Amino acid sequence: MTAGLNVAVQMDPLERVDIDGDSSFAMMLEAQARGSHLFVYGVESLALSEGTREQGKGYSNRLTALVRPVRVRREKGHHAIFGEPVRRDLSEMDVILMRQDPPFDMAYITATHMLEHVHGIGPGRALVVNDPRFVRDSPEKLLVTHYPELMPPTLVTWDHQEIRTFRQKWKDIIVKPLFGNGGSGVFRIREDDQNLNALLELHFARSREPLMIQRYEAAVRSGDKRIILADGIPIGAINRVPAEGEARSNMHVGGVAKKVDLTARDREICEAIGPMLKERGLIFVGIDVIGEWLTEINVTSPTGLQELARFDGINPAGILWDCIEARLAAGV
Repeated sequence: MTAGLNVAVQMDPLERVDIDGDSSFAMMLEAQARGSHLFVYGVESLALSEGTREQGKGYSNRLTALVRPVRVRREKGHHAIFGEPVRRDLSEMDVILMRQDPPFDMAYITATHMLEHVHGIGPGRALVVNDPRFVRDSPEKLLVTHYPELMPPTLVTWDHQEIRTFRQKWKDIIVKPLFGNGGSGVFRIREDDQNLNALLELHFARSREPLMIQRYEAAVRSGDKRIILADGIPIGAINRVPAEGEARSNMHVGGVAKKVDLTARDREICEAIGPMLKERGLIFVGIDVIGEWLTEINVTSPTGLQELARFDGINPAGILWDCIEARLAAGV
């Protein structure tokens, strides 16, 4: 049990979350119900400095943050009761949930490097969920490319001609920023669409990052399935159906969540990637499946817990905390 644990949540402002949809809020409610002491802080308050000399161990760095003690409750407009902010050494925590939203940029990457100074289990350490090293080493749209047999035809490149050749072959394509989130900047370009060159010019004038191009999967009209995995094991799924006239199914842009069951193909995909997720300490993961194809492996700040709880009558936040507790108990 998590009774008596200190749990810090690195997140965007708690005051602005949707308490009926936010997965971080669900994780906090569950931890509090198990007796944990909750703290929240913004990533911008992290500070890494030289610590004190430990006898026989030399110097160790000290990672602190301006944390606020908090109690949460499912009451709209009054869902968080904060204590006074205080700068705390994060090594005093037992668990740190890294839950700020992407984009996965240098600021995000820097935070993972800083959290590595405290990540671990035992005195002077805090279990960071997910493991910051492997969050950094597992970009959500690139990690999936290690499983080409599971994904639709895909291209990652800066090269305009390669993109045009890919469109000529597959006719109907999806163009994505490689490190975006929430469906932002995602375009569907059909065979007769004359905007591809202009889109490429606009993107590369503003960014040095490559684009991901994928074959458009018509199955998305029936939904883009979000499957939640806890320590590499699937616990359920929701189906995100695009709004009329919209190619994107993300709930941030109007996608509607619906109940769905796991198929044999879904389980095949999970069995293929599950051992890797567990080995990397990626405890809370959400993968995206369209039809028969895996399109993304989301490890930064996955969502979908509350919708899954409503549809399947399970407690996914509880299952995730069971996995965290098991890691703490095993010391790994």
